[in-house]
Amino acid sequence: MHLADTKPLTPGRRTQPAVSAAPEHPASDAPAQWHRVLTLLADISLFIGTRAVWTQAASHRPAVAAVISVCYASILICGVLALTVRRRRSLARLDLLILLTAVTLTLCAWVLLHQGSDEAQLTTQAAKELAAGHPMYGRPWPWLFGRTVALTPTVTGTYDLTYGYPPLAPLLTAPLLGLGHGAAPATAVSTAALVIGAVLLWRMLPTPWRPAATMAFLGFGILPQYARLGYPAIVALALLVPVVVAWPRIGKGGRLGTSGLARAACLGAACAAQQLPWFLAPFLLAGLYAVRRGELGPRRAALLLLRFTGTAALAWLLLNTYFLVSEPSAWLDGIALPLTQGAVLHGQGLVDVSLYLTNGSDRLDWYSHASLLLAAGLFAVFVLFIRRLGPTATVLPWCAFFLATRSQDGYYLMMTPLWLASAITAPAAEFTQAWQPRLGTHRTRIALAALALAPALLAATLAATGEPPLRMQVTALHRSRLVTASRLHLTVTNTSGTALTPHFMLTTGQGMSRYWRIVHGPKSLPPHTTASYDLGPPTTPYGGRYVIPRAGRHLRLRAFTADPQTLSTAYVSLPSW
Repeated sequence: MHLADTKPLTPGRRTQPAVSAAPEHPASDAPAQWHRVLTLLADISLFIGTRAVWTQAASHRPAVAAVISVCYASILICGVLALTVRRRRSLARLDLLILLTAVTLTLCAWVLLHQGSDEAQLTTQAAKELAAGHPMYGRPWPWLFGRTVALTPTVTGTYDLTYGYPPLAPLLTAPLLGLGHGAAPATAVSTAALVIGAVLLWRMLPTPWRPAATMAFLGFGILPQYARLGYPAIVALALLVPVVVAWPRIGKGGRLGTSGLARAACLGAACAAQQLPWFLAPFLLAGLYAVRRGELGPRRAALLLLRFTGTAALAWLLLNTYFLVSEPSAWLDGIALPLTQGAVLHGQGLVDVSLYLTNGSDRLDWYSHASLLLAAGLFAVFVLFIRRLGPTATVLPWCAFFLATRSQDGYYLMMTPLWLASAITAPAAEFTQAWQPRLGTHRTRIALAALALAPALLAATLAATGEPPLRMQVTALHRSRLVTASRLHLTVTNTSGTALTPHFMLTTGQGMSRYWRIVHGPKSLPPHTTASYDLGPPTTPYGGRYVIPRAGRHLRLRAFTADPQTLSTAYVSLPSW
């Protein structure tokens, strides 16, 4: 017999469950359990990456380590309070304490790690040129790229050594040039922008959702790292926060008002900070028009959209006017550089097929074509199904980068707080009355959507299935010392019907390195011919030598050509040492 069957019950009393479903306080004042969990998750996210920062601080900056230790105590206390406070107001105050702790940790990390990346170095140098009254665009600065600063190789055998972003980040960096050496001014701007964006989103979200803002911006250690690297996209992200929060309500009732005009100006400023907002803007504008047209009709919606777009364009123009007037050609080339530079393949997208799964492709251009076609196709699908896809306006634009030649995950990661803002403040209910093109049945819409996406799929297939045009065989790897290479000998056969000008590099793992020098061999290899090449290690500011990796690692010889854009790869057998 079960114990429950024999246990006596006290007359007149009901048994109580182990976990009471009813709160001990009035239901109207008790915080929701999901709010507690969200607060706790935001608190837990602050642990990630903090130990590494504390370890470095303990060795070099004990005072900073002490502040981080206090933050550890705050995290622990907040974890206890998140599960015990009894009032919604108390939990809201706890959310503020967690935000302040996150901001403190972010600033401590910047104090220790503000050397920045190549983007921070370029931004700081651009600010210096601007402050000195010199042209900012189109000027190479090779001395910035030393042992620890990464280079961006291009398929032409050169490197991108110029500033290739809109001017807002250098404009904001110029007043801070006295802050420190190196790239510290640029990293200070991006870190400050990250903190401002986090506080802004935290303030604009409904109270129970505010811990999510702390988590998305400052938790997990992801975005703070990008900010410390000095990415201008972080400045753009902060400016996009007020644009994206509750964006379907912009112009509701037919009036933009001060708030709507300010949001338009923020959109224009974001587009003047980095190129990523250029891909987001069409989706937001199309979605805004569809929502307002469903409410106001086509004419009033078009006029409202025109005012909003005009204000954004004016803000963008004001920030670019000086450069547009003083160096128009260099400015235009500079802000379009990421789209035209011809950088070599890199990222976590479809290009990995040609980079790691096959030996290359003779149709690399089609990756770029596929990316642009996918962006256009996704935009068409978004317009066709705005009532269903409206909430995805902040996510869809980044899908196109998965097919691009530069498909780095940073293009997605740095904009993820916008996903959160849209999910909370732009739900599907905001789009139920939005205008959609009347194109017959639902099947017709699906057919049109498939037709819009088909060109991108075809282009991606062409790129990924291309064959390497050069067949390479390494005949000798000479060493000047036990672990350094002095010369690489190889034979190369051009199997294509086009003369190719190859540029060679050796790579290990992911990423690219510097190009090797052609010591002997033809600059251009005619079609269907074979030639021998002697390659010398790349010349760097620290000498020309190449350290041979240990046996067991994949060492790849890669050959890029620019016209047409191709990649050919061969594996190099490593000698034991």
